[in-house]
Amino acid sequence: EQRLTELSVNFPEGVGFSIPYDTSRFVDVAIDKVIYTLVEAMVLVFLVMFLFLQNIRYTLIPTIVVPVCLAGTLAIMYLMGFSVNMMTMFGMVLAIGILVDDAIVVVENVERIMAEEGLSPAAATVKAMQQVSGAIFGITLVLAAVFLPLAFMGGSVGVIYQQFSLSLAVSILFSGFLALTFTPALCATLLKPIPAGHHEKRGFFGGFNRLFGTFTDRYERVSSSMIKRAGRYMLLYLG
Repeated sequence: EQRLTELSVNFPEGVGFSIPYDTSRFVDVAIDKVIYTLVEAMVLVFLVMFLFLQNIRYTLIPTIVVPVCLAGTLAIMYLMGFSVNMMTMFGMVLAIGILVDDAIVVVENVERIMAEEGLSPAAATVKAMQQVSGAIFGITLVLAAVFLPLAFMGGSVGVIYQQFSLSLAVSILFSGFLALTFTPALCATLLKPIPAGHHEKRGFFGGFNRLFGTFTDRYERVSSSMIKRAGRYMLLYLG
């Protein structure tokens, strides 16, 4: 509409223009909805992380990493010539749950080492990264490999899913990069040292941990039983 308005000054006298159907309004509303969903997803992810990590500093680190990762993804998409549209935004919304995984793995391992061995945050971070760097690198490549083939689909479907799959893959790869660089720096800087030993939670978190521990123990027993009878369960699954 803006471009037509600029060109209308060159129209012959008595000639005007009208727009019978303006799709930009629908696109604007759709993108606003996706942005709203993105904010909702980040808030829910923060609450879930706080429920399990039970420390505001531990929760703050993945919360910082996610916006940085999304900003980096947008910058890379800009260099690739992609625009901010429904498919790219939808891809980033779906990626949020994946993005926090790498950061949580690092934070939880640093916290475990500090609690068990009483190391300083910096020393615990170095030891934690020695243990999980390989796993983070491998998981990042596997997850990116899942979505990248969609970018090479042919026809109209391929055109639609190209930006969606690439935005997801770029987000995952950038998340892995941050988990190996930025997240350890945050852990060494923001976390406080804790004494070694068993740290019992009280109140709501204490009850939640006991309930979660009960379900975890049952899951381990069932999984152990299934592994011991792997052949039978495989036949049952195939049947």
